[in-house]
Amino acid sequence: MTALAAARTLISTARSAYSIDTYAAAALTDCLDRLDQPLRVALAGSLKAGKSTLLNSLVGQDIAPTDATECTKVVTWYRSGATPTVTAWYDGDSSAHVPVQRRDGRLTFDLGALTASQVDRLDVEWPARTLTHTTIIDTPGTSSLSRDVSARTLSMLTPENASSGADAVVYLLRTLNATDVSFLSQIGSHVGGESGPLGVVGVVSRADEVGAGRMDAMMSAKDVAARFAAELEATGLCQAVVPVAGLLALAAETLRQNEFAAFESLAQVPDADLQLAMLSADRFSRPGLLPVDADLRASIVDRFGLFGIRMAITLIKLGVHDSPTLAAELVERSGLNELRSVIDVQFGQRADQLKLHSALVALQRILESRPIPQSALFRAEAGRMLADVHGFQELRLLGRMRSQVPKLPEGDVAELQRLIGGYGIDPVARLGLDAHSGARESALAAVQKWRRMSEHPLLDPFTARACAVAARSAEGIVAGMR
Repeated sequence: MTALAAARTLISTARSAYSIDTYAAAALTDCLDRLDQPLRVALAGSLKAGKSTLLNSLVGQDIAPTDATECTKVVTWYRSGATPTVTAWYDGDSSAHVPVQRRDGRLTFDLGALTASQVDRLDVEWPARTLTHTTIIDTPGTSSLSRDVSARTLSMLTPENASSGADAVVYLLRTLNATDVSFLSQIGSHVGGESGPLGVVGVVSRADEVGAGRMDAMMSAKDVAARFAAELEATGLCQAVVPVAGLLALAAETLRQNEFAAFESLAQVPDADLQLAMLSADRFSRPGLLPVDADLRASIVDRFGLFGIRMAITLIKLGVHDSPTLAAELVERSGLNELRSVIDVQFGQRADQLKLHSALVALQRILESRPIPQSALFRAEAGRMLADVHGFQELRLLGRMRSQVPKLPEGDVAELQRLIGGYGIDPVARLGLDAHSGARESALAAVQKWRRMSEHPLLDPFTARACAVAARSAEGIVAGMR
């Protein structure tokens, strides 16, 4: 029986035992339903951290309002749907259709007579491939001037006597202050339970602003991300920190042909004139300075920012001759691909583990808050299932290796990363094979190699621990084949 099947059986049995407690039975039904739903990933962070822009970038479409309107003060769930539909839920179980509008080219949801304080949540259904296997939850800023707005995020991610509404969290950082650390601590206690934060990834958002829009801005942002990662690793609050220029990523994903043509024209302008025109966004948009329509320039600077414009022009000068290639290059340099890779490895490929953990933690909290005679038995079984946390040890090690590399030969580091699921959790991917043929022998050899290395007396503690995790991963492959 798989772990998910065992969890379903346990939760179903507990629900039957709670048949006379309608509240607990309904909560356990939600636990069961959650196991079959897409993974829930929440975007959280301080006000104006760029959550909605990053959401649009990840989806590859403009589906989330980015202006500071009433709808951005509400927790909004983005799910897969056949047609774009927005529903506002308020007063418990009341609902209303919300029109989707574009004002001055920007997407917005018109709440009509409703206010953000009245709305419990917004449900957005949208035909987007990313949402097929992942539900993304956009939350209001955690440092909002309005306590009620911040409280909505806390209530969804860290509710009292209930499990978190999200299975994993992408937390956007512009700085690393006491508010961020405090909020990440609360997230860790709910998303991770006693095992720590099982699905928390940090993002240095608006990374192009770290270097004031200079060409080396992303390099500066990577240094900042490494520093944040080291500080958060010491507290165990985050698995990885990735720098992302969300504005550039979204603009690149939706690059238009007339924008590419404008970049080509700008690439022909003498460097001295171009640098003078790009001293500020206002100067760049002024009429008459450059051989591109002023309105188009204003649109480009709004969508790409000065960093994105400089990057696009440089790439064209280096030989990029078509818009698809330019879009791909800009997406790569925005950091979005790296973030997608981290999300896939940390969340996507381990979706069942994260959902299983969320369901078992929810079960434990129900058993604690509403005890019955069988509670001790159910809690013991749930605790036993949660004790097998090796998959989460792998996740934490993968995050740690982004800022600290084990002191091993380069080839061994790559092998270790692959074995613990850094490139996929299928046994063939872990072992670096082309097919299952010979997988058992390779796994046995890996167990012996990494167990022997973990016991080497000259290894530093971090490297020895990494080797021990790799050995346990190899043992899991062998056990699975058995």
